[in-house]
Amino acid sequence: MRYDYDIRSIDPDEWAEVKQLRLDALRDPDAHLAFLETYEEAAARADTFWQDRAVGSGAGSTAARQFIAEASDGAWAGSLTVLIEEAGTKDWAGLAVERRQGHVVGVYVRPEHRGNGLIKALFDAGVGWARERGAERVRLLVHEDNARAQGAYRKAGFVPSGVIVPFVKDGAQNELEFVLEWRP
Repeated sequence: MRYDYDIRSIDPDEWAEVKQLRLDALRDPDAHLAFLETYEEAAARADTFWQDRAVGSGAGSTAARQFIAEASDGAWAGSLTVLIEEAGTKDWAGLAVERRQGHVVGVYVRPEHRGNGLIKALFDAGVGWARERGAERVRLLVHEDNARAQGAYRKAGFVPSGVIVPFVKDGAQNELEFVLEWRP
């Protein structure tokens, strides 16, 4: 089946759809490598959590933006979120943020929509938004064993930076930083 997609920011009032897509993502066989929460943890969160998340990353937010791919039938096929990290601050791992950058999190594409370039379209939207906000680069972290995701990120133009951080859920495992940089 061929799909056409509308790549767009979520609206803050679409919190129920945000919640459902996240719950679906957490059922993916690679979710334990890709996400820092479990399905059970996310499902137990109150609706106010999802409402706040949609406001914080929806259209109008300048600190974060969630992009979705909406198929022609109205179904949400995939999503990613870009957080803006300010120079002079520390990131979640305690590392210094040296320049204004975007940090991609929550990447997910439903299995039936994979392999057709959709992930690149989502990244193009997210990277474009970060650039409009003065980001000098965009980064993401990917589990060392998540080869499928690493391949998708490479196809979207990201390359390993050499930065390695311990995986939050198991310090014996690592996450690799991938970056997409451009000249200011």
